[in-house]
Amino acid sequence: MDISLTKKTLKTAGLASLALAFSPLYAASLEGYATQNGNTTGGAGGNVVYATTGTQINQAMCERADDDTPLIIYVTGVINHGNTEKVSGSCDTRDNEIQFKRVKNLSLIGTSGGALFDEIGIHLREASNIILQNLHIRNVKKSGSPTSNGGDAIGMEKDVYNVWVDHNFLEASGGETSGYDSLLDMKNNTQYVTVSYNHFYLSGRGGLMGSSDSDDQNGNVTFHHNWYDTIDSRMPLLRHGTAHAYNNYYNDIAKSGMNPRIGGSIKAENNHFERAKNPIGTFYTNDMGYWDISGNIFEDVTWSPASKEHPAGPNPVSTTSISIPYSYQLDAANCVKSIVMQSAGSQKGLKTSNGNCGVH
Repeated sequence: MDISLTKKTLKTAGLASLALAFSPLYAASLEGYATQNGNTTGGAGGNVVYATTGTQINQAMCERADDDTPLIIYVTGVINHGNTEKVSGSCDTRDNEIQFKRVKNLSLIGTSGGALFDEIGIHLREASNIILQNLHIRNVKKSGSPTSNGGDAIGMEKDVYNVWVDHNFLEASGGETSGYDSLLDMKNNTQYVTVSYNHFYLSGRGGLMGSSDSDDQNGNVTFHHNWYDTIDSRMPLLRHGTAHAYNNYYNDIAKSGMNPRIGGSIKAENNHFERAKNPIGTFYTNDMGYWDISGNIFEDVTWSPASKEHPAGPNPVSTTSISIPYSYQLDAANCVKSIVMQSAGSQKGLKTSNGNCGVH
């Protein structure tokens, strides 16, 4: 894609050299629910700026002509509390998280030089048409010091539409008792999201759709080619709404995997579960959800029914039928582990499946 570099470049020493280093824009192809509701293009066609601090990210948002002007922000280096300050103007930014609030048409993309968000999370609120790509976000805490974004690496809440979360590495260093919450949460009317080629690592909670049983306006979310690695639960926890999970790899899952409940429905196709407890089912409640399952590999898994524990196995069958409104490429389940381990996460060259049990 031909990218017109910049009408406005942030003034920091050495940033001009980043023009030679950034990753190709939208090298990965978008599939899933984010293609619906008018599609998701982020900042395509807008100005391109470069940032090495959180303050510069905030400045880039505040310097747009208006809150809808398309913008692509390329990030290199370490973003943390020490280099993130609130910037005033027509924007609504904060100094303890990267907040996209009441904005549209933005892309936040890590360069090939690496973009690490260290103990600082990304929060989307009343936002639409957003792309988050090739970012490493780690150790965001809700308790202890420093705190950020309620302990979520990425959080979306209140009227968030059309978001693509792609090729990111999201990690924590433990669970809630260590001060962390979730790696990816969607709440309070978050719709039309694709979560693709991300590496979720070492966390008590993968993520949820719906923060409570009354939070019933979330859904239409696709999860594909993600790597859930040493996670306790919530992959995702789904209250109400519909999700589509295909070609994901799950290993070392301690408590539960996909958890549709209170009417939530998930279509699970050609996923690979390895060393996982209760990969699919309704857990921690008797308010049942539903699943449409086919082609999944269950390797060295355990199914443990109990009070308020309703696993789909040991002989899992579908309890509903879900129609998917978009086209997508489905890899064979026996290829998923290899494909995902080569391509999921940041700094993997935005590699994707080549449709023939390999990556390109």
